[in-house]
Amino acid sequence: MTATICPTITTDNAAVYKQQIEQTLTYAHRIHIDLADGMFTRNRLTEIEDVWWPGGVRADLHVMYQNPFDHLETLVALRPQLIIVHAEAEGDFMHFAAAAHHYGIEVGVALLPETPVSAIQPALEVIDHVLIFSGNLGHFGGHADLGLLGKVQQLKDLKPRLEIGWDGGVNDKNAKLLAMGGVDVLNAGGYLHGAMAPQTAYATLRAAIEG
Repeated sequence: MTATICPTITTDNAAVYKQQIEQTLTYAHRIHIDLADGMFTRNRLTEIEDVWWPGGVRADLHVMYQNPFDHLETLVALRPQLIIVHAEAEGDFMHFAAAAHHYGIEVGVALLPETPVSAIQPALEVIDHVLIFSGNLGHFGGHADLGLLGKVQQLKDLKPRLEIGWDGGVNDKNAKLLAMGGVDVLNAGGYLHGAMAPQTAYATLRAAIEG
């Protein structure tokens, strides 16, 4: 059983963004950057034009936008490893997926708690990553509803090699349960950034999964 712990970067403040990036890179090599437009979410986060990360780091972009595909060129130009959009968003997903894959960028889809796997099943062959969302859109925290692990099993049955991520409420009490439930990437925000020593908190999550 293996699972990657991926710290999330969630803020609307440039100084805090820089602090979170620099702090995270002392212990992790894959990061999850949250973007929110204030329409799909209640708040806005870092603008796409202000997103950056150092070389040698894997960056996943979680785009919580109502119309994410309007920003396709800007997103692709950033050259992240993965771009995650929401199944509930508007626009031509298949065009987006084809464009991203053309540039060697992986494509992910996030599912809100009420959205069934069947909503994305027709496009599953072009999807590289599915994010099971159990958090608070645009904010740290949230409750990890382990009942949503049923979606993980459905997705693995449909596409065994599909990478599954989890966003919301990851902590040292549920990390192993999530990993055992088939989650490949545990996106952790509040648990890490809210800790007195984030590097120690990260090690605690790692130990919880491996223990």
